[in-house]
Amino acid sequence: MENAPKNLILLPGLLCDGSVWGDQTRALSDIATCVPVEWSDEDSLVAMAHTALRRAPERFAVAGHSMGGRVALEVYRAAPERVTHIALFNTGYLPHPKDASGDKEARERYALLEVARTQGMAAMAEQWAPPMVHPGRRTDRGFIGRIVEMFARKTPDIFERQIRALLNRPDATDVLKQIRCPALLLSGREDGWSPPQRHADMVALIPGIPSHKPHLAAVADCGHMSTWEQPDAVSAAMRTWLFEADS
Repeated sequence: MENAPKNLILLPGLLCDGSVWGDQTRALSDIATCVPVEWSDEDSLVAMAHTALRRAPERFAVAGHSMGGRVALEVYRAAPERVTHIALFNTGYLPHPKDASGDKEARERYALLEVARTQGMAAMAEQWAPPMVHPGRRTDRGFIGRIVEMFARKTPDIFERQIRALLNRPDATDVLKQIRCPALLLSGREDGWSPPQRHADMVALIPGIPSHKPHLAAVADCGHMSTWEQPDAVSAAMRTWLFEADS
């Protein structure tokens, strides 16, 4: 690996902020200059990607968690020549389905938004946060409280814009087929929202270039919030990924 630190752009998920990457920023500080990006006025994944590109140097590695993983794919779609490495955590790549499952997703997301508008962001987060983490963490009030506090820093208007972005998410199948740089795809073994099999499906779409074979990681004892649930395992996987020579 080159002696100079990598430039690493970190993209958070729905209602998350830079704190979701705090452990990784500290753990990788010797090899990477980490720049967390946050969302405010954007109402599409493409707009979020352009926000990230404006913050990024000319060449950079990018890692995205959950919705941020979808944004990372849009970053690659827009500027593949600038991306040296890509990591996709607890995420997906398919568009919003035009069937009963898609209708159900929209209803559930807007029901949470109604709670946020009528009872407050913290009340909404108390409902939403526990099912996303490993079953063993759902009664851990300190851990759940940390997630609730992060979500409560956002507003219902921001929540609505990000819901709209997700419901209008592009199909990124073609982006995965174009990736020509070191790739890491990671999920928690107990992530019921973005399960390991989905990440295996994504890996299968990435071209099999021998020097850039994508890595697939399923983190034990971990749900959807991998960077907080198992920070050491995530940071170790990222360190290995960043040490791969770029193209």
